[in-house]
Amino acid sequence: MGIEVTGLLGLIWLIIVIWAVVKVAQSSASSLAKLLWILVLLLFPLVGLIIWFLLGPRG
Repeated sequence: MGIEVTGLLGLIWLIIVIWAVVKVAQSSASSLAKLLWILVLLLFPLVGLIIWFLLGPRG
């Protein structure tokens, strides 16, 4: 893989993680739940995103 492809995939991944953080921040969950989800998404991007898709706050 060239540096262009790797950079593009990294940019796409960053956009997905930022989108997830924004969705968590806009949810109706409690402040503590939002904080915990955002920390999980930022500290464990791949696993956190998968867990968030499956168990994250709805709404």
